[in-house]
Amino acid sequence: MSFLDKLLEGVEIKWKSLGDYSSYDQPTKYRVKFKDYSDRFKTPVLTAGKTFILGYTDETEGIYNASDNPVIIFDDFTTANKWVDFDFKVKSSAMKMITSKDESKASLKYIFYWLNTLSSGLDGDHKRQWISNYANKKLPIPCPNNPEKSLKIQKEIVRILDTFTELTTELTTELSAELKANKKQYNYYREQLLSFDESEVEHLPMGNESIGKFIRGGGLQKKDFTDSGVGCIHYGQIYTHYGIFTNNTKSFVSKEFAKKARIAKYGDLVIATTSENDEDLCKAVAWLGKEEIAVSSDACFYRHNLNPKFVAYFFQTEQFHKQKRPFITGAKVRRVNASKLEKIKIPVPSKEEQERIVNILDKFDILTTSISEGLSKEIELRKKQYEYYREKLLSFPIDAVKV
Repeated sequence: MSFLDKLLEGVEIKWKSLGDYSSYDQPTKYRVKFKDYSDRFKTPVLTAGKTFILGYTDETEGIYNASDNPVIIFDDFTTANKWVDFDFKVKSSAMKMITSKDESKASLKYIFYWLNTLSSGLDGDHKRQWISNYANKKLPIPCPNNPEKSLKIQKEIVRILDTFTELTTELTTELSAELKANKKQYNYYREQLLSFDESEVEHLPMGNESIGKFIRGGGLQKKDFTDSGVGCIHYGQIYTHYGIFTNNTKSFVSKEFAKKARIAKYGDLVIATTSENDEDLCKAVAWLGKEEIAVSSDACFYRHNLNPKFVAYFFQTEQFHKQKRPFITGAKVRRVNASKLEKIKIPVPSKEEQERIVNILDKFDILTTSISEGLSKEIELRKKQYEYYREKLLSFPIDAVKV
């Protein structure tokens, strides 16, 4: 017999209305009044979506005391339920709260874990529809006529899932730290290999006619994509799809469109000159394909006589970003003009030295990518393992269910 079978041996399961065991509410009276957030303050301000903790406030009135009365929080925009057992305020009423009606009959933590087994959209409903019929949703309750035994079973399931949650979180944290350390080590060696004393290696403006020039991209938009034809790179793909270099494109345009487009050649560096954040701004990919490709607006390409990968690796360094920052304009949308990039200085060692550095960094990149992918898969597997056992513990035999 499985663990769940033993736990539920001889126990009748009934699907009861969720509204009989918990209450649904909007946290209107816990809304923060001022937006003066600081890490120096004590009380977290919760918001809808993935951000969740928006900041911290020093307001003392209207705080929800979740440290004594835990609550389940969700919002109108996601299906991610969050267990909150610390005091808080909220930014808006977009979030919703589920609280316990009677902990002697149903554990709120048990309800929380059960809610997370529901399919996307909370049992297939749109979130707002789910809210409207919240109280009528059915919750599996073991032996509801014997509250003491029922609560004991619920708490045993919660205990196991709490343990899995703790172990999964601990392992994920360790793997994430290892992944971060690995990337930090790679970044360190890249910085060292691409840092030269100006007395030993000449540093020239990238727009210097002896080494290269920047060419603005054309009017290519996503609506111009075709299933086949001439390869093209859209600026948004540079920081979502491509790595340091590529010899094939994700997208294409027609031959007719390509005739009037801005065309990049082998060795050109294609650069995103627009982004929503400074980190992605000027993300670059070296084009190493044999065919010429079209480049979109909000991007430019750098035609030069340096090693293409050497330039691409340089664009990842802090010395490049340090020179880039003073040229950034815009508030919500961040931009760098191609004419400004011409002023950024790049070290120009010999062709042999450029190739030596590229060979070393290529090996580091392959190793780092391999380790990163392995750690990321391990984290994903641990999460799936946790979800598997959660489903097992909260999936009751059909023949045991009596509505």
